[in-house]
Amino acid sequence: MSEQQIEANRLLVNRFYHELWNDWQFDIISDLLSPDLVFHGSLGTPKTGHEGFIEYANQLRSAFPDFKNSVEDIIAEEQKVAACLTFRGTHEGEIFGIEPTGRTIQFVGVGIFVFRADLISHIWVLGDRLSLLQQLSDRDPITE
Repeated sequence: MSEQQIEANRLLVNRFYHELWNDWQFDIISDLLSPDLVFHGSLGTPKTGHEGFIEYANQLRSAFPDFKNSVEDIIAEEQKVAACLTFRGTHEGEIFGIEPTGRTIQFVGVGIFVFRADLISHIWVLGDRLSLLQQLSDRDPITE
């Protein structure tokens, strides 16, 4: 694989976070994601295809309407890219059975992307759910 293709994959991941997620531009989804996308997000509900991804994104958006991703670092090689991320938002809708708290949250995670035919075909996002749950609750989910 050429350095040019590796850089193109890196740019696609940046567009995924900045345009698709942060700006909620679902109209560019077919420019970035394979129609048979397999998406495993931190909420624990795997999704497939464009509609599945949009459903997932809207679920997160309903809980955190101002949800933003910051890409801290990207590592790219061959057909895979890993992105180190910081997630931020305000809890204004129910998630994990927790009613809105109005709290501002911030947690970290990593996204792993696999490419096929110049589109993202698989995504695994591993966010620090424990940190998120601790911020949304007055309880410690580990000790209780």
